[in-house]
Amino acid sequence: MIKRHFFLVAAAVLLGLMVLAVVLRMAFAGDEKGGGGPGGSGGGRGQTVSEAVIGARSFTDEIRVLGVARGRRSVNITSTTSELITRVLFTDGQRVSAGTPLVELQAREEDAGIIEARAQVAQAQRQFDRYKTLADRGIAPRVTAEDAETALATAQASLTAAQARRGDRLIRAPFAGVLGLSSVTAGTLVNPGGIITTLDDIDVVRVDFPVPERYLGVLRAGTPIRATIDAYGDEVFGGRIALIDTRINEQTRAVTARAEIPNPGARIRPGMAVRVAVQQGQRTAPAAPEAAVQYEGEGAFVYRIARGDRGSTAQRVEVETGSVEGGFVEILSGLNIGDSIVGSGLNRIQPGAPVRLAGQAGGNGGGRRAAAAAAPVRDATQ
Repeated sequence: MIKRHFFLVAAAVLLGLMVLAVVLRMAFAGDEKGGGGPGGSGGGRGQTVSEAVIGARSFTDEIRVLGVARGRRSVNITSTTSELITRVLFTDGQRVSAGTPLVELQAREEDAGIIEARAQVAQAQRQFDRYKTLADRGIAPRVTAEDAETALATAQASLTAAQARRGDRLIRAPFAGVLGLSSVTAGTLVNPGGIITTLDDIDVVRVDFPVPERYLGVLRAGTPIRATIDAYGDEVFGGRIALIDTRINEQTRAVTARAEIPNPGARIRPGMAVRVAVQQGQRTAPAAPEAAVQYEGEGAFVYRIARGDRGSTAQRVEVETGSVEGGFVEILSGLNIGDSIVGSGLNRIQPGAPVRLAGQAGGNGGGRRAAAAAAPVRDATQ
C-alpha cells in the first residue's frame, strides 16, 4: 500500500516538473524573439508587407463611352431591276475609283433599242437634210424643213434614252473605296435591293457615340479624342470630334457626337466597337497604387504605416477615391502626399497589427532605423 502511494506521488511530481519546463521554455523563447533594446519588441514580429508612398500624379478628366466605327461613306451595291448578270468586273477586296464598272447585266432588249433608235436618227437626218435643201432653194415651204428638224431632234432624244437604259445595265462604283465580299457570278439573277457587294470609303472612319447631355457645354467640334479597339489591345488611335448632333435623345438624355479617325492601312473596319475617351482637362492630385486600395461597400480604405519606438503598425484609414488611371487611384481625402501605406499583403492584416517592411532587417532594428532599412520607396509619379 505504501509503495503504491509513493509511485503516485512520484508521478505527480514528475508531471509538475514537465509543465514547469514547458512554461519556462515558452517564456525564454518570447524573450529571444523580442530581442534587446527598447524597439526590439516589435522589430522582428508582424506580417511582411511592401511599402508605397502617396505621391502627386496627373489625372485627366475624361468622358469614356462606346461607339461603332463607320466608313466615311458606305453603300450597298444593288440593282434597280430583276436581271441576269452577264459579267462581273471586280474582285473581292479591290480598291476602286469613282465610276469604275463593277457588274454588267443582261441587256439584249436595250441593245436592240439602241439599234432601232440609231436607225430612226439616220432616217430623220436624211429627211431634214433633204427638206432643208429644198427650202433653201425655195422649192419646199420652210415649215416642212422645220418639221423635219423637230423629227430629227425627237429621234436623237430617243437614242439618248435608249443609251441611258443600256447604261443602267452597267453598275458602277459611286465613289472611291474598297469593295467587300461578294457571292455573285455571271449567270446570277439579281433582284431590286439585292446586295451585289459593299463599298466603303475607310481612309477616314467615323465613330458615332452618345454623350450625356450634362457634358454638352464642354464638347466642341475639333476636340481631340482617343480611341481603343479590342482587336488592337491598348493601342491608341487619335482623332477629333467632327460634328455634334442638333438634337438630344429624349429617352436617354444623350446627344450623339461624331468623331473622325484617320485610318491608314484600313486597320479599323466598319462595324467595330470603339471605346472613345474625350479629354476635358488635367489636374494633379495625391495618388495611391491601385493594389493598395481596398473597397468595402460604398467606401474604400488603405492601411497607413505608423512608425513608433516599438516598431511599425498598420492603421486602417478611410479614404475618398476619384479617378483610376494607369494603375493608380486618385485620393480625394484621407491621405496626404508623403504618407506611407501598405502596398501588398492586405488580406492578412488587421487594424493596429504590427508589420515588417519588405527588406527590413529583423531583430533589433525597429523604429526609424527600420524605415531607413526598408526597400526603396516607390513614388506614385514613377
